[in-house]
Amino acid sequence: MTPTLLSQPAPLGSASSAIPRVDSTLRLSLHPVPNRRAVVDGTWWPCSRDAAAELPSLIAAVDRLLDRVTLRIGVHWDVWQSIPRRIPARGRRVRIGWFRHTDPRVITLIFATGEPVVLLVVPPDTAAGPAEATLKLTAQDTTGLSIDDILTVARLPPDHAPPLRGTAADGSAR
Repeated sequence: MTPTLLSQPAPLGSASSAIPRVDSTLRLSLHPVPNRRAVVDGTWWPCSRDAAAELPSLIAAVDRLLDRVTLRIGVHWDVWQSIPRRIPARGRRVRIGWFRHTDPRVITLIFATGEPVVLLVVPPDTAAGPAEATLKLTAQDTTGLSIDDILTVARLPPDHAPPLRGTAADGSAR
């Protein structure tokens, strides 16, 4: 079963801004009204852990759905492969920051205006049922739920992040 598109992909007017959105082609769900009390603003289920391949379509979709301009993205260094310093986007280059002190289960998008958006990342190899349940759940209001709570409700293990890289190909610590 594939998540259904709950709204039109174009930015919505203020009267319909509270309608949750799921983009089934990108496997992305967003709660359209940022809630600083919620731990995540949505979920993204990428097809791979290749940041250079996956991030351009995420940037384009989030910019379109939220009617914002993504300037930077923060990812966990040990979880992603092929992390470029910048990703080309419509008329600009989006800076990619990689960190080790962040939760490896999330990705953060920072915009020219407005609050950042934090997305729970479902690992690419996750079974469709739990992944789709996570997409649908985070398109709703998750105020008061932790990431572990969301994963429990969606039937994903709390430690669902892939194994961390550990060392570089030359044997040195990363």
